[in-house]
Amino acid sequence: MMILKALRATFFVALLSFFVPAAAAADEVLTSRLGALLGQERQALAVVPDNRLAALTSLPPADERGVSTKAGIRYDRAFLAAQPAADGGDQWQCLSEALYFEARGESVEGMFAVGEVIMNRVDSNIFPDTLCSVINQGTGRKYACQFTYTCDGLAETIGEPRAWERVGKVARMLIDGAPRVLTSGATHYHTKAVNPSWARVYPRTTSIGSHYFYRKPTRTASN
Repeated sequence: MMILKALRATFFVALLSFFVPAAAAADEVLTSRLGALLGQERQALAVVPDNRLAALTSLPPADERGVSTKAGIRYDRAFLAAQPAADGGDQWQCLSEALYFEARGESVEGMFAVGEVIMNRVDSNIFPDTLCSVINQGTGRKYACQFTYTCDGLAETIGEPRAWERVGKVARMLIDGAPRVLTSGATHYHTKAVNPSWARVYPRTTSIGSHYFYRKPTRTASN
């Protein structure tokens, strides 16, 4: 009986010594093949024009997706043109200027999206708590400003009255409580012409017009 047990043990050891290297080799082959496939995917995406890639990855306008918006808000020029001229105090002025210099060339949806980011920052406990403070955060310190136009050295001159009228209306609606349904709580954005280091860390929430939008991860006690 003891001899039989010894033979069985020897057999199982031999069997394991055969299958373990085989399993490891299989894992290496699988890893190699997956790496090759991912490399091919990256190469394929690299040849797709940016505008085509943006069209494929951007969400349709909110109204086309059936997203509920505040009492009849539509993200188009006709709707915006029908709204009364807007005005306001310092906070409205700050937001209007930010939208003018950061997003006046965007679609109406794109202007609202940039405005959402600024409003989301005001609501976040990691940013200042007023529109003007958020927009001017870091201004005057080299490479520290949050919005490029506040520290690019150029005069902040409003030279396009119609564009100013449009962004003023967007700012007014956002301050008055327009729903933020476009960017999934984004706190950051950048144009598609640049690639900041933080964009590799923050989760991207959407792509609208010439901008990518991101949400800064929330730290918890377990992080």
